Amino acid sequence: MAANSNGVDVTIMGREFRIACPPEEQDKLMQAVAYLDRKMREIRDAGKVIGVERIAIMAALNIAHELLNTRMGGFDVGDIKRRIHCLEKQIDEAMADQDDLFER
Repeated sequence: MAANSNGVDVTIMGREFRIACPPEEQDKLMQAVAYLDRKMREIRDAGKVIGVERIAIMAALNIAHELLNTRMGGFDVGDIKRRIHCLEKQIDEAMADQDDLFER
C-alpha cells in the first residue's frame, strides 16, 4: 500500500488500483482489499470462472449474498448498534431519576 494526497495504491489479484480514501479510513480500506483479493483468488483457484472481470463479478455477488444472508438472519450490526444506543439512553434516564431518591 502506498498512500499520498491523491489516494491509496492497492493491489487486487496482481492489478494495481488507486483508491481515493481519507487517511482515517485507510485501515478499513486495506481490510476490504484483502478480503476482496482473497475471495477473487478463491474463485480463480477453483477453476470454474475464467477472466478477471467475471471473477470480480462472481466475488461481488458472493460478498453481496453473504451480506444479505447476515441481515436476513436477524443480525444487522447497524440495527444492533442503534438498539444498544437506545437502551443506554433509557438506562441513563432511569438512573438520573434514581439519583433524586438518595439526595439528602
